[in-house]
Amino acid sequence: MKKLVLAAALTAAASTAFAGNMAEPVMEKEVVVEAATSSSSAGIIVPLVILAVLAAAVAD
Repeated sequence: MKKLVLAAALTAAASTAFAGNMAEPVMEKEVVVEAATSSSSAGIIVPLVILAVLAAAVAD
C-alpha cells in the first residue's frame, strides 16, 4: 500500500514538470537605442553660458 501511495505521489509531482506546450518559442525583436549625434562644440556651450552669466554679474 505504501508503494502505491508513493508511486502516485511521484507521478503527480513529475507530471507538473511538463506544464508548457510544444509550440515554438516566440522571440521578441531586440530594442535598439541609437545615441543622438551632436556636434563637437556641444560640450563647450554650457561653460560659455556660465562664463557669460558670471561676466554679466561682475560687470554690474
